[in-house]
Amino acid sequence: MKILKTLCIVFVSIMFFTSCKTEQKQAIATITAKSNSNVNGTVTFTEKDGKIMMSAKINGLTPGTHAIHIHENGDCSSDDGKSAGGHWNPTKDNHGKWKHGEFHSGDIGNLEADENGVATIEKESDFWCIGCEDENKNILNHAIIVHASADDFKSQPSGAAGARVGCGVITLK
Repeated sequence: MKILKTLCIVFVSIMFFTSCKTEQKQAIATITAKSNSNVNGTVTFTEKDGKIMMSAKINGLTPGTHAIHIHENGDCSSDDGKSAGGHWNPTKDNHGKWKHGEFHSGDIGNLEADENGVATIEKESDFWCIGCEDENKNILNHAIIVHASADDFKSQPSGAAGARVGCGVITLK
């Protein structure tokens, strides 16, 4: 009887902790070179408790500041990355700076490449989702574009960030 009671406690504990576990979704964009660059890297998205954590590591950049954006089309087939279309902007807002006034859903901002051409950036968002039904929030099947220059946060519609030097499509991991 004691063994049965112990097994019941273990079973109930497992069921409790399993039901408390929050669902976590992940997506990834593998960045490949565009516009005759050597850019490569990964951008990962992890959704948990209604928020997305984006983490990017990009290699092969020239030292300095580079824009990174989500673009409307999940298509990196062209040599110049223009097949990805413009910035992802389902709400038709003006281009701007992340979480400062008006900005596109795809306006991530700038990242800084060190002397070795490596840049990292992390962002947390509650206005994106992975695979949800809300097309104003769903990042899947859009492209991440890394630009040759910095985003000025004011030129419309793209921030005057220059050539597209890296591109990757956001897919489920």
